[in-house]
Amino acid sequence: MNLFNHPLTGMPFGWALDLCIVLAAIIWLLSVITREVSWVDRAWSICPAIYCLMVAYAVSFDSARVNLMTVLVILWSVRLTFNFIRKGGFQKGGEDYRWDAVRKQMGPVGFQLLNIVFIAPAQMLLIWLFTSPIHQAWVWQQIPLNWLDAVAAALFLVFLIFESLADEQMWRFQQDKKRKMAAGEEIVEPFLKTGLFRYSRHPNYFCELGMWWVFYLFAVAASGQWLHWTGLGFILLTALFIPSLRLTESISAEKYPAYRDYQASTPALIPLPKIGS
Repeated sequence: MNLFNHPLTGMPFGWALDLCIVLAAIIWLLSVITREVSWVDRAWSICPAIYCLMVAYAVSFDSARVNLMTVLVILWSVRLTFNFIRKGGFQKGGEDYRWDAVRKQMGPVGFQLLNIVFIAPAQMLLIWLFTSPIHQAWVWQQIPLNWLDAVAAALFLVFLIFESLADEQMWRFQQDKKRKMAAGEEIVEPFLKTGLFRYSRHPNYFCELGMWWVFYLFAVAASGQWLHWTGLGFILLTALFIPSLRLTESISAEKYPAYRDYQASTPALIPLPKIGS
C-alpha cells in the first residue's frame, strides 16, 4: 500500500518512508498533547529495525545481505531500547534532560517551532535515512556477499560491543552515585572518567556513529558504488551529534567545574591522544 507519491513509491523502503511520515505526524501530535517531546527518542531505537524488517519481509527473507543487515540493526535496537527503558525513557515524564535546557534557551514559542520543524519530522526522516543503505541491498539483492560485507559486519559488531560496555559503565557509575547521595556519602567523582571514558569523553557517541558509518559499507558492497544518496543518513547523523555533544558538554561544564579539566585532557569522541581535547 502506497500512502504518498515519492521516488521510492512501490518499493519496500518506500513503504518504510510512508510509515515514517505517518509516525512523524503522530509523534508531533503526541508531543503537543502530552507536552513532552521524548516520543521521538522512544521511536529512535525501534523504527530502524521495523524499516529493515519491512524490506526483509518484502524479499521473503531470501536475501543474505538484507537478512544480515536486518539482524545487525535488530541487535542495535535491542541494546538501545534496553538501555533507554532502564533509564526510565519509556515512563511518563521520562523526557531527556537536554530538551529542558533547549526549551529554556528558546522559549515556549521558539521551542514549539523547533518541535514542528525538527524534533518530530526532521529527526524521524533522519532515522529513515541512516537506515537507507538497506534499500541499496534490496536493489542489488542478486549480488552475493563479499569481503566488504564481512568487514562491515565485523566493525558493526565491534562498535556495538564497545557501546554496550560504555552504557554499562555509565549505568553502574550513575547507580552508585545515586546510592551514595541517598546515603549522604561524599561524592568524590561527580562524573565518569574511568574505563572507556578515560580515552573518550563520549565513547558511546563514537561507537554509535561508527556503526552507522560502517552500515553504509553494505550499500557499497551491494552496488559497487562508493557514493550514493543513502550515505546522507550517516552524514546528517554526524551533523546532528555535533550540537548534541556540545549541549551535553555545556551542561556538564556548568554543573561540574572540574569537567573543563576533563575536557582539556581527554578527546571528545575519537579515543586518540590530542584529537579533540
